[in-house]
Amino acid sequence: MDKGSRRQTMTKLVAVDPGRNKCGLVLADTATSAVLEGKVVAAAAVLDLIMHWQNQAPLEGILIGNGTSSEYWQNLLLHIAPLHVVEERGSTLRARHRYWELWPPSNWRRWLPRGMILPPHHLDAIAAMVLLEDHLGQQLLWPGPPNFRIGP
Repeated sequence: MDKGSRRQTMTKLVAVDPGRNKCGLVLADTATSAVLEGKVVAAAAVLDLIMHWQNQAPLEGILIGNGTSSEYWQNLLLHIAPLHVVEERGSTLRARHRYWELWPPSNWRRWLPRGMILPPHHLDAIAAMVLLEDHLGQQLLWPGPPNFRIGP
């Protein structure tokens, strides 16, 4: 398999919902329209996680929202892969809606209007996915249950 064939089989993009203390990150394969990994991490761990992903297989690009502390992160991420800055206004509300699409509420919560219940997890990784979905013009699959525990 030549390098051109590999590129067609997997195109990895990272999306970042930037923040001062924590950031949401998503690694997605755009060839299969699937999230490979999504995390909410402390700001100090962002570069390590992205470099880990980059070392597994080259990233085609990094997409970052233009909100809180975006310029700081842009300067740090610029040397890793091509950087795309996108509008992130309203992404948190869209992330809440998208969360319930991916993991519908169960038990008695399913009877409540979605706007009245908050997801049980930090939404930063979902916000990063929403930014990527907007950029790509398509929804992504997120196989498996969410695991957004904030860690190093």
